[in-house]
Amino acid sequence: MCTGEPLPEVGDVLAALGTGLWHWDTAAGRVTVDAEAARLLGLPAERTSLTEAQTRARLHPVDWNEITGVVRLAVSEHTVAEVRIRIVDERGQVIRVVRSRSKPSYDRVRKAYELIGTLQEVTEPTPGTSAARSAVTGDWRRSREAFLLDAGRALAEARSTEEVLRVAAGLSMPGFTPDGLAVFGVSGDRLTVIGHHGQPQDDMDPFVDMPLDTDYPAAEAVRTGRAVYLSSPGQYRSRYPITWPLAERFGRQSWAFLPLVAGGRTMGAWMAAFTYPVAFTPDERSVLTTVARMLAQALSRAGAAETQRELTDDLQRTMLPALGPEIPGMSIAARYVPTGGGLQVGGDWYDMIPLPRGRFALVIGDVQGHDVRAAALMGQLRIALRAYASEGHRPDAVLSRASHFFHSLADSTEGPSDLRFATCFYAEVDPTTGVVESARAGHLDPVVRMADGTALILATEGGLPLGVDPDSDYPISRLALEPGDTLMLCTDGLVETGGHDLQTGWDRLRTVLEEHGGDLEELADALVQAVHGPSSHHTTGPLADRRDDDIALVLVCWRDESCGHGPSAVARPPVRRTVLTVAQAEPERIAAARQLLRDLLHDWSDEDQRDAAVLLLSEVLTNVLVHTDADALLVAEVGGKPGERLIRVEVTDSGDDLPHKRRPGEMASSGRGLMLIELLSDAWGVAPRGKGKSIWFEFYESREGGSGGGPEDGPDAVSGLVDAFSEGE
Repeated sequence: MCTGEPLPEVGDVLAALGTGLWHWDTAAGRVTVDAEAARLLGLPAERTSLTEAQTRARLHPVDWNEITGVVRLAVSEHTVAEVRIRIVDERGQVIRVVRSRSKPSYDRVRKAYELIGTLQEVTEPTPGTSAARSAVTGDWRRSREAFLLDAGRALAEARSTEEVLRVAAGLSMPGFTPDGLAVFGVSGDRLTVIGHHGQPQDDMDPFVDMPLDTDYPAAEAVRTGRAVYLSSPGQYRSRYPITWPLAERFGRQSWAFLPLVAGGRTMGAWMAAFTYPVAFTPDERSVLTTVARMLAQALSRAGAAETQRELTDDLQRTMLPALGPEIPGMSIAARYVPTGGGLQVGGDWYDMIPLPRGRFALVIGDVQGHDVRAAALMGQLRIALRAYASEGHRPDAVLSRASHFFHSLADSTEGPSDLRFATCFYAEVDPTTGVVESARAGHLDPVVRMADGTALILATEGGLPLGVDPDSDYPISRLALEPGDTLMLCTDGLVETGGHDLQTGWDRLRTVLEEHGGDLEELADALVQAVHGPSSHHTTGPLADRRDDDIALVLVCWRDESCGHGPSAVARPPVRRTVLTVAQAEPERIAAARQLLRDLLHDWSDEDQRDAAVLLLSEVLTNVLVHTDADALLVAEVGGKPGERLIRVEVTDSGDDLPHKRRPGEMASSGRGLMLIELLSDAWGVAPRGKGKSIWFEFYESREGGSGGGPEDGPDAVSGLVDAFSEGE
């Protein structure tokens, strides 16, 4: 059945140029061809409609499979689909080669492709019959132009010497494709083999390293900068009798040796060898010369890029530390992944600094920028931080001094409009107790994955990035790791890459943290792979693909009895514990405390209990900030087996006045805090703490989904109370 779509009226004009038109609708399963396209397919020269099976029977089976792949790729990239097709007769013998060009489209409703394209014969005469080729010079030249365009595009896209050589080996030149290729380079006064195709490695050994003054065509091409064409074994033997025995064993009939010139410098030579005689007509020499020029430029670009990558990788690696010897009681893993763009060097870094009494400091940070200047500033800042830490300063003092140093450093090296800053997280770790004291300068908050897999962002106090204000303060935050807890520090490249913001990026990493069951090194790889795909398995190492930003990642597990993995895992039910300070000057941290408690109770079976606990925490923290002049310290702990767990929340302050229950009037705006605690919690109390006091409450996890508050208060009543009092949050 014909599609009914007439082919364009330009068919007569194209037929005069030896070009046929065809229309393929995959939904109808029909291919309509004009008279010239029918002739090229080996059919009577008249307009006709064929089924896909009839069309497929005229094409070489390998080429039919290639057509489908090329069409899909062209649709996805919105480009022209171009492919060389061998036409076969009824016996399967190739009768001609044609080039097909089309602009395919895809109908999502019909789920079908539609193509209108052209067919043009590609002249591929019997090797050595240059007379036959000259009779169709116009067709051959059109094929040559198409080939050079394809070759130029492929070589321009090659990023490494290996890719350039692979592209060169796959070049199919119109009418005289070589079966052997070799690319020679120059090292001092020696000729070397960079790569080859079409001959065994052992057979190339005599050519791998020879003096430039050797009587060999490639050496002459390098010395003189002129191409050497040898159309027959006799020519080769008479011109190069010394090296002819080395080439004779390959059984070739013709050779072309062309100099590779880039930037006015001859960098090597390219050999194209043929198993049949080639006359090397002016057209053929023109093609070979053009390919050699493009090959030289591609090799020059690839070599410069590889040298630059090696230099910047070495530079970045020297700025990153080894993690040092194993620390008793701790497991540590780290990764650094440079960005895939530019110089692959930037300002992200991590460090590990030994401290007195068996302690150590972990540092992670990011200097603004992705260039050599950022890397240089990072190196100097890292040295300064090491010096301040070694002097015995506390985390707040280390960052204060570093900020002053970085401000003066950046100010002295850059103009006023191009000042840099750096984010940084500095933590002192005590492997004996698991206590971590930290200070933060505009950096991401740390993350703790508890022994049972629960992952929480720890809201720590912080100051401005280093270098913004040299007199900025950096408060100290304190946390205590439980056995099996893992502390994660990272730069924003791990979180925000791929179009993610901080929240969606964290959600992606949280899944990996909570579901991964391997050791610390495997977890580090899994986190990087979740963002960018497979990474190297070294402490530091680049990925091959492109990425948005550098990545620095440090994982620290306080293992004590275990790190929560494998057969040595802690047998007792793990305890979740988190600590947070809410200062008088930071009432907004009450919201962070509420979110922290929600995350801690993410798998609590009773939502009403979780909401009630969050409400009561908000009440207690607010009372401390309103009725005292002290800061509030939150300690929340979940323990026990799932379904039978206990959540205990304790808020401590340094105020002397103990709270007491009172019955507020109907219009009172306060005074209900302890009443709510008594009503909603399973247990509560107020305890003096020497200087200061603590208020605590507990909930017992209920398998039936009930809530605290006593038997007279059902779930609906508690839920209503929580909703009513939560409106003011």
